[in-house]
Amino acid sequence: MMDCVFIRDLLVRCVIGIFPEERDKKQDVLINVTMETDLQDACKSDAIADSIDYKKVKQEIVNVVETSQYQLVESIAGRVADICLSEQRVLRVTVTVEKPGAARFSRSVGVSIVREKG
Repeated sequence: MMDCVFIRDLLVRCVIGIFPEERDKKQDVLINVTMETDLQDACKSDAIADSIDYKKVKQEIVNVVETSQYQLVESIAGRVADICLSEQRVLRVTVTVEKPGAARFSRSVGVSIVREKG
């Protein structure tokens, strides 16, 4: 089992949806990311250079998603996975993207994807 660095319940606003009424205004999207890596060096060195800078990753996700206009949460999840995998130390990532309140009588709907390097 790999070590993990995660970002939980990142709330961003973006244009998302396939229906015209969804394209008129930004909606809330909830993103969860688990990045698998080896943290042994970071545990010993106490240096961010030996880990994953989750603040940097979070900011890039926010910048990309808030300016996007995807139709599908699947597209957001794929782009977020690409951002995470572009980090040198990330070997595998699980991304969950939810649209709260998108389906009547449900808290949220969404997708979860897993991607890995090479």
